[in-house]
Amino acid sequence: MKWTETLLNWYFENKRDFLWRQTKDPYKIWLSEIILQQTRTSQGLPYYEKFIKEYPTIKDLALSSELKVLKLWQGLGYYSRARNLHSTAKYILNKYDGKFPNSHKEILSLKGVGDYTASAIASICFDLPHAVVDGNVYRFLSRYFGITTPVGTSNGFREFKEKATSLIDKSQPGDFNQALIEFGALQCKPRKPNCDLCPFIQNCFALNYDKINILPVKSKINKIKNRHLNYLVIIDKNERVIIEKRQGVGIWQNMYQFPLLETNQKIKNINEFNTQMISSKHKLNMRKEKWILWNKTSIIHKLSHQKLHIFFWINQTTEILPNALTLEDLKKLPFPVVIQNFIDKFFIT
Repeated sequence: MKWTETLLNWYFENKRDFLWRQTKDPYKIWLSEIILQQTRTSQGLPYYEKFIKEYPTIKDLALSSELKVLKLWQGLGYYSRARNLHSTAKYILNKYDGKFPNSHKEILSLKGVGDYTASAIASICFDLPHAVVDGNVYRFLSRYFGITTPVGTSNGFREFKEKATSLIDKSQPGDFNQALIEFGALQCKPRKPNCDLCPFIQNCFALNYDKINILPVKSKINKIKNRHLNYLVIIDKNERVIIEKRQGVGIWQNMYQFPLLETNQKIKNINEFNTQMISSKHKLNMRKEKWILWNKTSIIHKLSHQKLHIFFWINQTTEILPNALTLEDLKKLPFPVVIQNFIDKFFIT
């Protein structure tokens, strides 16, 4: 039996029954692929269901506001995915009259769509023979064929892409790609792969040469950057708070937050630092004696290449603050999950 045939037979017997596998609608496949980037399937599924219910078509998504899209995405992380999703929906509506483009080249040109997503959509929805390459594919192919080129590099991508392309079943490329991914996710797992029941056990390089824990070879890991974020929670006489929108590029772009003071290290007293800029921006009279540190130890929030040390400082003033928001107003805004968790604990519970 040929390698590809063996893989497909395994897939048809073992594949999981996801909602997005019940359709070839490119909008739904695109949505599922964007949601599942950097996200576990169990975590992404509820978001997929919420988006399909709220936005059943590309046009519905395009005509929504970015604020509503970000609020629906809240808690999923990597918020640039949501912004790109919304921007691309508007682009497809304007350029393609709401119909998803059907060539790999056009799909790849869409904002927020890389080779993996473009290949998945092209193969599943339009039966085009473009192989996918992701972490599951890297792991499976490197172990079976003994490929030692580091993943996460341009040379590694080209080599694995060529290998997957050489194996693809052109009559059912969508099933082949999903089989590759599913095999890596369920069978050839990162830790404790199920080698005893593997249909490729006889010719697996990693198993035969005791390289399972070595392959795939990973490229150099980027150094983690530590950041100290001090959020200033300023509450006025009417129990309203000051909120601002994050501007510019970087993490949590266009999300909302309390006024922020970033420092090089943990601080004992917020007044040791110049908060005049924040006071002036929001027309505040921040009294020194009223600042209370809400969390004595930092709340750690880990991102891909950053480790955030987060503190919330409380200032309850007797003033009535201009442009302050009520708790009901806050419920309508998208916040990073760490700030939303604080809001839920401090203001609601």
